[in-house]
Amino acid sequence: MKTTMKYQIIRLLLTLTLISGVCVANTAAQGGYSYGNTAGKNEACLNCHGDAQKVKGSSFIDQTQFAHTTHAKIGCPACHDGISKGHPDGKSSPRANCQECHGDINNEYAKSNHAGKAPCAGCHNPHKVETPREISGEEINRMCSGCHDSYRILASHAEWLPQADLHLDMLPCITCHTESRNYSIIMYVVKRNSPSRGGKMETATYNDLKTAVKDDNILTLIDGNGDNYISLAELRIFNSDPNHKSLRLHGMMTPESVTHNFRVLDNRRNCTFCHVSGPAAMQTSFVALPEKNGTFRQVAVEKGAVLDALYGTPDFYMMGATRNASLNMIGMFIIAGGLVLPVGHGSLRFLTRKNRNGKEHQS
Repeated sequence: MKTTMKYQIIRLLLTLTLISGVCVANTAAQGGYSYGNTAGKNEACLNCHGDAQKVKGSSFIDQTQFAHTTHAKIGCPACHDGISKGHPDGKSSPRANCQECHGDINNEYAKSNHAGKAPCAGCHNPHKVETPREISGEEINRMCSGCHDSYRILASHAEWLPQADLHLDMLPCITCHTESRNYSIIMYVVKRNSPSRGGKMETATYNDLKTAVKDDNILTLIDGNGDNYISLAELRIFNSDPNHKSLRLHGMMTPESVTHNFRVLDNRRNCTFCHVSGPAAMQTSFVALPEKNGTFRQVAVEKGAVLDALYGTPDFYMMGATRNASLNMIGMFIIAGGLVLPVGHGSLRFLTRKNRNGKEHQS
């Protein structure tokens, strides 16, 4: 009996395996996604589209930037499956609708203030798609400034936001204008765009930092012991090194979990959203270093960098967010101690006023 049941189970498993194989084969035959041999398919397209001499404008694809993306992994035909046999024949290239793969994001975006005003490609280059950890806050804001005039934005924020220029420089727009979550402090290496002191600070490129360290591994610029972790001591050494006079760290409060529900959020106008979060919320920080392919990689920094305003992050200090319960108690004791003498003296004089008045009459 047991033997018969055993054989029946084996036959059932073999049948299910065969059916699964047939289904996969049918899906591939009907044009379903295939992750196999995508390199060869991409190569055929990039022979032309990866050559700036053969194609111009938006038809050109930077192969270095494209290679690391998920779109490169699934292959060009996954989005461009209707290319004519006579291509290039002057006809426009068919392309997939983003919502075919990104339906959840599309539904979220459709309910936002941006809905109907900008398509996905208005902000995202499909051949240079990056995760939130791979893109700089400056580049995020550059996307927004493609439609929103920077001077008008600054003027409108200055109507209610103190030091609006400083705030806008330290925050990606999505930090306040989406319901993104899990904020951390991302530090970028910036440099002056001119030798003069009045030169604007810009995010340093991979080639800028490679020149500074004279090595392909630009992490050695800050990570002295090469353990892929940046300590407070290493931050201080970098910031105080005279060889790095043209470089410094610039911090931005950036969400790790990004959403596409763009809107004006009233609670962001409340200073307490950022400035009374307590030290725990602002302890997570990273240094983001540029890569050859135009992305950034984040390297963890020892906790306390944001609190070390003098040496750790000299250009980023969030007042109020560094609130510490123990220090608050010590401060209260100091204030109370300072009040003891004047309050005690005044109270004593008030309580003994009758005695003083009696002595004055006697005299």
